[in-house]
Amino acid sequence: MTMNSRTLATLAILGMSPVTEAFWRMECRGSTGLALIDPIMDFGEVSTHAHTSHGSSGFGISANYDDLMNGDCTSCAVKQDKSAYWTPAMYFLDSATNEFSPVPQVGGMLAYYLLRGDNVTAYPPGFQMIAGSNYRRDYTVGDPYSPDPPQSNWAALKQTGQSDLEQRALGFNCLNYQKTPEASLFRHYMPNKTFTDANCPDGLRLELMFPSCWNGELDSADHKSHVAYPDLVGNGNCPDTHTKRLVTLFYETIWDTNAAQFQGKSGSFVISNGDRTGFGYHGDFMAGWDPAFLQEAIETCTNESGELSDCGLFTSNGPLLSEAEQGECKFKTPPVLAAQNAAAKTLAQLPGNVQIQDGPQSATPPSGPLDQLTSLISDVFGGNAPATTTTTSSSTPSSTPSTFSTSTPAAATSSSKTPSGGAFIENPSSSTPSAADFGIAAVTSTTTSFSSTSTPILPATTSASQATSEPGVSYEVVSTQTITRADLVEEIVWMQPVVYVTEDSTTTVTIPGPAPQRVRKARDHVLQHRHNHGRHGY
Repeated sequence: MTMNSRTLATLAILGMSPVTEAFWRMECRGSTGLALIDPIMDFGEVSTHAHTSHGSSGFGISANYDDLMNGDCTSCAVKQDKSAYWTPAMYFLDSATNEFSPVPQVGGMLAYYLLRGDNVTAYPPGFQMIAGSNYRRDYTVGDPYSPDPPQSNWAALKQTGQSDLEQRALGFNCLNYQKTPEASLFRHYMPNKTFTDANCPDGLRLELMFPSCWNGELDSADHKSHVAYPDLVGNGNCPDTHTKRLVTLFYETIWDTNAAQFQGKSGSFVISNGDRTGFGYHGDFMAGWDPAFLQEAIETCTNESGELSDCGLFTSNGPLLSEAEQGECKFKTPPVLAAQNAAAKTLAQLPGNVQIQDGPQSATPPSGPLDQLTSLISDVFGGNAPATTTTTSSSTPSSTPSTFSTSTPAAATSSSKTPSGGAFIENPSSSTPSAADFGIAAVTSTTTSFSSTSTPILPATTSASQATSEPGVSYEVVSTQTITRADLVEEIVWMQPVVYVTEDSTTTVTIPGPAPQRVRKARDHVLQHRHNHGRHGY
């Protein structure tokens, strides 16, 4: 990828680092099955909820590395890839009948292999990991309905803890191929059906970034602790405890939320683990590569296109599998699941009799006083003022914070449809969720917001630099908000005075209004790796 000086300057203004590392897109157009199987979290047992899986036919309840490698086929394009990739499935809950229907998956899965950092290492035999938290139903990194602050501010905002990064590793991308595509990972919750009906004619693309920093162990008790996110989620610096660098794995799966059977119906989309918020979305990976082959791919498959066909290693060791061949590969259904049909046309309950849990609840609660304090400040000062909603309806709220943009993205210059799957676009500060874009989480948990018209407590003539020099008071940047309108990028900086009383472990916080705004003019730029051909393919 070639970048000129203007592009680099634009990225710097947006608080982004230019990403030029090589990658390839592993196309897994076929699904090996949909069942209550999760050999990482529920090894040897029926899983608690249904997953859709891709990759080796050796996948099963008790699958391990040898089972995957001995599978007789793979649903991915490179026959040497016997890995297993799986995520929860998606269902539609019809509010009129209280029945669940599986949402069709479009085009299988894309698993991006992003070669970021130095000395990227191949996955060894037996390596496995998970990303995301099954039981999470809240968002603790500020306001989920506002854009992320610039990545350059995350450290100052104390938003580089693993729990913070894990929550930002989720994306729910609204697909409309007639309009400018949304950035990857900018919406961290699942929008409700009212919004998807009006704005997402080509479905929802669920996105998941995996940790890429590693301590050298094949697994850990929680299947997470042996890996960690770099401080920018998909890029940046690894923690001192996890200094090795693995391939950065990124999942994309598309769900046809606008399928004919859902049109004109009231209801909600729900992940198979009973989650309508999206905060509990997660994924699993079990390596099924010959390490020497994967290491050679890491070192030689560096074409800027990301296309598998542009890597000689993949094509010289046998032709890439066709979409039809990928679609034929299935795992063998275990006898214990013979009576289960997670893909039935209608279901009275989610598979496994999972109950809907809208939370809030967290799988990773704060572990100590300092973490609790950080979490409290993040919750209270995530960029907005308290505005509690208690209704349990999934309909769009009648009023929304005035900081939300209600405009739709500018139309693309071409009237033809973009290939299904859109693109991996890395520009997390380029978009603002629409006012109507509320998931179920917005109406079942407390949301905090500042009004954009609040009267500042600081005198109008007080600048940020003057405020920080006030005797006896320490002002800190709490959060930033980036709003893009056409070719203008507006950055709002929120500051607060904080007084810590350490002797009796009491913290006193006073909330001012927003600090003076700084408006920066920049041309919006996105990095786009296009998917390949076909209306319903990646």
